[in-house]
Amino acid sequence: MLGLPVTEAARRRFGETAALVAARQDERAAEERERLRRLLTPTGDERVLDVGTGAGALALALAPFVREVVGIDVVPELLAEGRRRAPANVELVEADAAALPFERASFDLVCTARTLHHLARPERVLAEMSRVLRPGGTMLVVDQLAPSDPLAAIELNAFERARDPSTTRVLADVDLRSLFDANGLVLRHAELVRERRDLERYLDLAACEGPERERARTLAPRDPSAEYGWYVLRKPSVPTG
Repeated sequence: MLGLPVTEAARRRFGETAALVAARQDERAAEERERLRRLLTPTGDERVLDVGTGAGALALALAPFVREVVGIDVVPELLAEGRRRAPANVELVEADAAALPFERASFDLVCTARTLHHLARPERVLAEMSRVLRPGGTMLVVDQLAPSDPLAAIELNAFERARDPSTTRVLADVDLRSLFDANGLVLRHAELVRERRDLERYLDLAACEGPERERARTLAPRDPSAEYGWYVLRKPSVPTG
């Protein structure tokens, strides 16, 4: 889930909650599988990379529609949960998203979901994702969105960091679009999805307990639901600029 070197505390956090993360993933698997099929219209012959795969949510959802999926993450416990569920055409490996161990242009589709807000340098990871994506290939980026209002965004990020210290910054739609532009990616489609969340369960998913849990409760927005952006991008066949 994290793509740059992480603290032991962050690794421990994701390790401790791996089973909960996988269970939550299983609950929304059918819905996300259908959304992926609709947004990406795969042909069945794609080689796919899922960056920050966690317990393999995207990798497993895409597996029925493509030839091969490789998922990478840095948390062994999450990868172990994913491997228990993975079909034969999914390989989950431990690797760093900031230095992907793959050749240039070696994937037809590169994805990342619910990962960028954990990264200190998301532009660096997007650049690596673009490097391993073939010209003309497709990239999918999914992440929680901050409000466009700066003060509301500050409040949301204060809550998210209190809940989960591994959060760096939840970006707004305009920030993500700027990152895509900076990496020469062409936006083909954007879809905003509001997810309903139970606050207490959301805190459980981050192993947020004790005084930290009380502080997070005081900072929680009145509406516990969250908005996620689903962005389908294309890497130009000919370099831009």
